[in-house]
Amino acid sequence: MRERFVRKLNELHKEMIEMGMLCEKTIARTYQLLLTKEDQERLSSEISSMEVEIDRQEREIESICLQLLLQQQPVATDLRRVSAALKMITDMERIGDQATDIAEIIRTGNIDIPVTGIGITEMAEATMAMVNKSVEAYVDKNLAAAQETIDSDDRIDAMFLEVRSNLTKKIASGEADANQCLDLLMIAKYYERIGDHATNLAEWVEFSITGKHRRGKEMQDVFSHTVY
Repeated sequence: MRERFVRKLNELHKEMIEMGMLCEKTIARTYQLLLTKEDQERLSSEISSMEVEIDRQEREIESICLQLLLQQQPVATDLRRVSAALKMITDMERIGDQATDIAEIIRTGNIDIPVTGIGITEMAEATMAMVNKSVEAYVDKNLAAAQETIDSDDRIDAMFLEVRSNLTKKIASGEADANQCLDLLMIAKYYERIGDHATNLAEWVEFSITGKHRRGKEMQDVFSHTVY
């Protein structure tokens, strides 16, 4: 019985890694879209396809988790790991949605000003790193890595404020019009939200390891519908 559980748990870990990598790739594609006007249709199409695959992976992981819960009836740490995975895939699915929203703004907008030097590309890179570290922390049961990811959220928030300040200066100097800067500010806000979701991932990793959630959630709260 235990061997069957371990095999299924390993399958869960594999799917979690693949879903996390796909989330990273969608963010990376938005980064490419920001830097080039070439192949925008192709890159946008890739992001849309990856979002569909992320949705499929969410359903697959949910199925694996429910099989583990119903057939193996895990307790203690095992139960926390499975329930944490169920919560994490919701945030990963939302990361895919927000990457698609970023791609739509870039594709339909008219961003002619250089995006380097504003701070927005650095936000994209930082959020990719957060997603990667949080998923790896889950698989490796690495509490320190989860806590580092959580601490990174303040950095993302500070980067957003820097982007906003830089865009304000560009409008004041006449380097860019308000519409272009508004599009870029919305993109930066989406990256900030992706950072929030990566933080949520890490908080559930922390819960899976320690049994305590820093938002005060107990095991009975895990399966309730919670949005934050």
